[in-house]
Amino acid sequence: MNIEERLLEKKKAVEQGLERVLSQGDSLLFRAMRYAVLSGGKRFRPLLTLSSGECFGVSRDVLLPFACALELIHNYSLVHDDLPSMDNDDFRRGKPSCHKEYGEGIALLTGDSLLTLAFEVLAQAPVDEKLKSKKEQIIKEISHLAGVNGMIGGQLMDVTLSPGELTDKIFNELIQKKTGALIIASVKTGSILGGATNSELGAMVEYGKNIGIAFQIRDDILDSASEAQEGQLARPNSVSLFGLEDSKCRVKNCVEAAKAALDEASLESEELNYLASKLLELGNRKGK
Repeated sequence: MNIEERLLEKKKAVEQGLERVLSQGDSLLFRAMRYAVLSGGKRFRPLLTLSSGECFGVSRDVLLPFACALELIHNYSLVHDDLPSMDNDDFRRGKPSCHKEYGEGIALLTGDSLLTLAFEVLAQAPVDEKLKSKKEQIIKEISHLAGVNGMIGGQLMDVTLSPGELTDKIFNELIQKKTGALIIASVKTGSILGGATNSELGAMVEYGKNIGIAFQIRDDILDSASEAQEGQLARPNSVSLFGLEDSKCRVKNCVEAAKAALDEASLESEELNYLASKLLELGNRKGK
């Protein structure tokens, strides 16, 4: 089985896990939750969790609930990001956004429900007695990185900063929080469950930081190309700040730095290196 087949198998396991979690009810909210989550997407964050955990010998069965919880948190953020008060996007993954399909009030509650369900999944994740303290550590890490000091803090910067305030330093802080924090949480989760040493965990965090920056800048490049085709004015992003060629160079440098962090810590993971390299591809936009 080649690397693409292995990752596809992991993605299918994540999809099945998400379907199980979201099949416990058929109320309006559960239908909206399934609409938001089960409508495609790369499942990038859970793949990072599964691949980083397997790098340290953790079984997929142990990793899967944590991977699914992280994807629920990611999707909650997308539902809220699409709202008119945030990014005001009418489409997500080629379909009407949750608020266009169900209304703004239901979309708001859908995001809330996905977030709280994620922590229910984390709390109920079955682990051996020896992993219980690591499970508690992971819940604390995810709470921190998804909260006001991480993802939500980045979203706050995104909605409050004016284009004139966006310097290189501030922009990097914004994307490290808004996009990078949950990516760091994804690789830290697998590493902590696997008993990574401090130096190994540090290397994984460095990998995650660089992947997060590369991921967002790549998104900005794809967004700018799409908006140019549609005749829209681009929102302030890396392309409008630094130019297209500089943005491409930044993606390349971050991908190289991510791989170097693993190499320097002697962490061998074909899948993590492959997921990093995929960020260099600038084809058509696909689901997040």
